[in-house]
Amino acid sequence: MNRANLTVPNLLTASRLALVPFVVWYLAQDRLDVAFWLFAAAALTDLLDGNLARLLNQRSVLGAWLDPIADKAMLLSTLMMLVWLEILPLWLGALVALRDVIVLLGAAAFRQLTGGLEVAPTWWGKAATAAEFVLVALALADLALGWGLTFLGYLTLLTGTLVSVSGLHYVWVWSAKTRAWRAAQARFRS
Repeated sequence: MNRANLTVPNLLTASRLALVPFVVWYLAQDRLDVAFWLFAAAALTDLLDGNLARLLNQRSVLGAWLDPIADKAMLLSTLMMLVWLEILPLWLGALVALRDVIVLLGAAAFRQLTGGLEVAPTWWGKAATAAEFVLVALALADLALGWGLTFLGYLTLLTGTLVSVSGLHYVWVWSAKTRAWRAAQARFRS
């Protein structure tokens, strides 16, 4: 790793990525308390890394790439483990995976077509990710700390709805970008 990339924010982000297999392992071993506290530590690094990057003026290209990868790896792996443990429903795991595959394929197809790619999360995408995070965090907390939360079913439905809407919105956004690019190419050739 380049010395310029050895910043406190990047190290925090890397530590979040490094925690992923441990959270998965402890969930698989039915050590829900340890998995919850590791997930909570990862969430804390997520709160700190971006704020510290701005505060310390240590923004970097590596951090801009690594942060969403670490977020997605932690969230998706924990959510899928909760589905595997039958804590969250299979349909939600399938819906989240399908939406993520559609987004990745749409981005790859647009990049292949145009040679460029500017990725910007939409409001719907952010809302879906926030709902996924809250659901996973509360489900883990409920399991590890025995809170007896009775509203997780409703939160699951809300999360599924937001994931569906965000997936459809991403399809609409990529389609609109593709149509605009093709129209610009047609005007250029004329």
